[in-house]
Amino acid sequence: MSRLFSFIQQLLLAQESDGAILLWAKEILGALLIVAFFWMLAQLAGLLLNRWGRKIARFTSTDLDDRLLQRVIPHISRLLIMLGLYLAIRSLPLHEKIVVVFSGLLFIVLVIIVFNLIYHALDELLKWYLAGRQNGGDAQLSRQIVPIVEKIVTLVLLASALIIILKHFDYDIYSLVTALGIGSLAIGLAAKDTLANMISGFTLMLDRPFHIGDRIKLASGLVGDVVDIGLRSTKIQGLDTTVTIIPNSDLCNSALINMVRPTMVTQGRVTVGVGYGSDVEHVKQVLLAIARDNPEVVAEPSPLVLFTSFGDSALDMLFLFWVSEPAIIGLVTDQINCAIIRRFREENIEIPFPIRTVIMEKE
Repeated sequence: MSRLFSFIQQLLLAQESDGAILLWAKEILGALLIVAFFWMLAQLAGLLLNRWGRKIARFTSTDLDDRLLQRVIPHISRLLIMLGLYLAIRSLPLHEKIVVVFSGLLFIVLVIIVFNLIYHALDELLKWYLAGRQNGGDAQLSRQIVPIVEKIVTLVLLASALIIILKHFDYDIYSLVTALGIGSLAIGLAAKDTLANMISGFTLMLDRPFHIGDRIKLASGLVGDVVDIGLRSTKIQGLDTTVTIIPNSDLCNSALINMVRPTMVTQGRVTVGVGYGSDVEHVKQVLLAIARDNPEVVAEPSPLVLFTSFGDSALDMLFLFWVSEPAIIGLVTDQINCAIIRRFREENIEIPFPIRTVIMEKE
């Protein structure tokens, strides 16, 4: 009887062992099927994007979509394959620590692939933006902005990926975020002026109140051409060729005049006084003729002469004219003044001196 019980026990153990082996085989087969499915899905996605995506991209007027497809298709295929491996590892009946280690490594690889895909897409967008401005007036400014934006995007992506990975492994990220916040506050207080200038520099680059090469006039009266817009300061070359370096925060918080936008046509003005016995209408006609004879004075807007006031010893006339660009306004004003003196002498129009009569009475 004891032999019979022993035989039955061995038979049951053999059946349990065969069942365990069968269960293992099913789990391994299921994992292989998952890997095979996602591998085929990756191949199908790459085929569809290469064939149909590029055909659809041909209908657009820009090559941006073609370049984006070329950059992201390999990452999409890798992402699907690694996702299949991750799910396959999670489905295997392995020891819990082994599953945690291997699935954790695969999760890190997945996060790297995802953020690498995002980085390459944004990098292609920035390169496309910069290439479109190579021949424009903002090419130099764009070449300054793009590297800064690339660094900021890289830092944001790295920080986001690190937070996601730490959160996956159940690390306390709130203490890390709090420490970073306190550190950022301390740095901000220590370098508040520099940060204010940097933020103002970004504001100038985005708002574009002026471009490199524009002639501007500041509230202080300084007139010059913008030669460089940096993160901390802006360089302005004055009419005497000296370069003034102005902090960006000062430019953002003060009024200025852009003398070349929206149009480069610039107004010139000359104030002249004529004698009280002069014919005002005749004086106006002479001044308008002087403007028409000067080739640098534009026809539109047309020159204008205004009788502005009765002065102490003269009738004050304001002569307005416009030139094609601000760089020649000084030269044209000199030509206009010389022509006024010459024509007034020819037309016997008096430009009186200030006269004061003093009457002294005897006691």
